[in-house]
Amino acid sequence: MMGRHIDFNMKPILIFWETTKACDLACKHCRASAITNALPDEMNVDQSINFINQIKDFGPPYPVLILTGGDIMKKNGLEIILQKTKELGIPVSMSPSATPLLNENAFEMMKRYGVKSLSLSLDGAKAETHDWLRGIDGTYERTIRLSKEIISRGFTLQINTAVFRRNVYELPYILKILIDNRIKTWEVFFLIKTGRGIDREDLNADEYEDVNNFLEFASRYGIVIRTVESPIFRRIMFERQSSEYNGGQIYKSLVEKTKEILGGPSGKVMGHTSNTRDGKGIIFVSHNGDVNPSGFLPLKLGNVKEKSIVEIYQNNEILRKLRDPSNFKGRCGACEYGDICGGSRSRAYSYYGDIFQEDPRCSYIPSSMRKELKLKV
Repeated sequence: MMGRHIDFNMKPILIFWETTKACDLACKHCRASAITNALPDEMNVDQSINFINQIKDFGPPYPVLILTGGDIMKKNGLEIILQKTKELGIPVSMSPSATPLLNENAFEMMKRYGVKSLSLSLDGAKAETHDWLRGIDGTYERTIRLSKEIISRGFTLQINTAVFRRNVYELPYILKILIDNRIKTWEVFFLIKTGRGIDREDLNADEYEDVNNFLEFASRYGIVIRTVESPIFRRIMFERQSSEYNGGQIYKSLVEKTKEILGGPSGKVMGHTSNTRDGKGIIFVSHNGDVNPSGFLPLKLGNVKEKSIVEIYQNNEILRKLRDPSNFKGRCGACEYGDICGGSRSRAYSYYGDIFQEDPRCSYIPSSMRKELKLKV
């Protein structure tokens, strides 16, 4: 999926659709600020089918439609939606919550309509941490059990992990859980101040550098690693090709613990470096049809009930500017990694109210700015 060449000005590779805000969990960092029941303005079945029909106008190869929430299993008309995507040949991935709704009937429905990949969230290597974040006791044990069941049923499983101060030292143990359960993809999320975002748990810029360098190291254990709202991972992937990272206390501790419990890495780097970012190669559609550059950047670009997702993605002026790194400010605007990375536009917006500002959680000084500093000295 990620290896094919696509002009990101014409179509995304991923469309994230927040099908519903309804969810029975109460996650402290929830982007959706999920609630028990669907909101009145949630797209109904007819509106949902119309939106899916719009996606076909991107032309093949179609973007992958990632069904999220809330909890996708609480979406009214889910089976009808899946039936339509199968009919049109639009690839679908699902991101359900680890609740009793993810059961035998749910798995059979997914198989029936050609769903091949799922993702689950695992935010701690022990129940105490994961259940604290998810707000419901027993969620950790259910997640581990469901992970094994999903793999045994032949689905591809991706594990999503949010990094925060309370769980950062558990990352090596989470990596071991993934390896022990034959899970091949790890998507690591970094906090954004939105929804119920738990700001006090966020790391600082130097700690971001440490964790992202650790993820580059961890990818050598035969697992594909991607990051969400931390595109600096791509810059680090390039840097590590030609130089070592000395690292801070977090990096050294994580690497040492990983070697202790897993031995030394033996594989090649498996980090993912597709040059996507908010609004470039990815787009987000909310429960009510509003279109945002990403789920963490609540900037309305239009609504699929009024205008086609194709028209919005290709022609919206804000999206056009977001795809051009020359529009970025501060260090992101001066950075030689502007297109490879570009910084988190969501984080810039959450801190400065400006989608083009620099990423406040990146500690990198661009080479052009280093030269200027030397000249001044």
